[in-house]
Amino acid sequence: MNPTVVPPSVRDDVPERQAVINLSAIAHNIARLRSIAAPAKLMAVVKADAYGHGMLPVARTALAAGAHWLGTAHVSEALTLRGAGIDAPLLAWLHTPSTDFAAAVAADIDLGCSGWELEHIAAAARAEERPARVHLKVDTGLGRNGCSVAGWDALVSEAIAYQDEGLLRVVGVFSHLAVADEPHRPETDAQLQVFREAVAVAEDAGAGLEVRHLANTPATLSRPDTHFDMVRTGLGIYGLSPFEDRTSAQLGLVPAMTLRTRVALCKDVPAGQGVSYGLNFVTDHPTTLGLIPLGYADGIPRIASGGPVRVNGVTYPVVGRIAMDQMVIDLGPDARSGFSGAAVPGSALGATAVLFGDGTDGGPLVEQWAEAARTVNYEVVTRISQRVPRTYVGGA
Repeated sequence: MNPTVVPPSVRDDVPERQAVINLSAIAHNIARLRSIAAPAKLMAVVKADAYGHGMLPVARTALAAGAHWLGTAHVSEALTLRGAGIDAPLLAWLHTPSTDFAAAVAADIDLGCSGWELEHIAAAARAEERPARVHLKVDTGLGRNGCSVAGWDALVSEAIAYQDEGLLRVVGVFSHLAVADEPHRPETDAQLQVFREAVAVAEDAGAGLEVRHLANTPATLSRPDTHFDMVRTGLGIYGLSPFEDRTSAQLGLVPAMTLRTRVALCKDVPAGQGVSYGLNFVTDHPTTLGLIPLGYADGIPRIASGGPVRVNGVTYPVVGRIAMDQMVIDLGPDARSGFSGAAVPGSALGATAVLFGDGTDGGPLVEQWAEAARTVNYEVVTRISQRVPRTYVGGA
């Protein structure tokens, strides 16, 4: 039986807009993914402000729940973690010529390396008078960063030469999967074979590897042959499913973010009333419209008309275009009661409006917003803007 995390109770002081982050859900998800990945270690990926959930609270919760490593894209993110007193093993892997490699070496941050960075990492290590810890990345087929297979032997040789000078240690080899969220596709098998060969090259050259890591969240859940020494889980620790045909609940995961606000206005309108920019939606009967004070400035995709909003236990669709600060829901003709701008007993005005949450009460899920916006669930949560305050409940 999958455990259920009870959502925070709705209070009368719900703010104008709020993203409630259930840290107990994140702790549960870490434990769930650890049990699946064992004996491999687990890296909790907290890049992009922990996919919009808040990097520092999530990082602390993940470590308390048993995560072994933390992962970020940028060194600047990793330095923020170190500055907050987090001393867990930490990897950053996406660099530019402006990356502060010296600060990373000084802060004991492991560095991913695709090729060009190697001489800069070695120079930083020389300046800091301490060896850098490097994870060499091979492009096994995704076609983004990572060293090409053709250049892998040369990169490994250069890295081992720096290692022999005492400037760095090659402690990891890693890559990233392209289609693990589509388990039937054969490309994952091909990438896995390339990865094994790349690891063998590094080990034969003298790399004392501590961690070989390839699996992302979908591979963690579906491909144990990709687990190696460590899995890198991002999406899953936030309780979201990477698969189109399996829900979070089916995977034993609990969504951690609930996005909610208050209904800002209710008004009765006649048939033929156009709604929002472009007047793409026109009422075909008298009804009541509810104004929801969230829009694309808060991170809600502008194109996500039809997205669900739950008010007083009923889920209503967004009608018309989503604007910068607001959207409109159709509460239906049964809600008509002569709204005058003041709260009416039993009306929707001032009621809590939930755009998505953990679904335990039958409410909307972030996947429904992703479908409305023709995108993926983790884009929706990641783009919720800082104009929406985060509130934290629960813990490890």
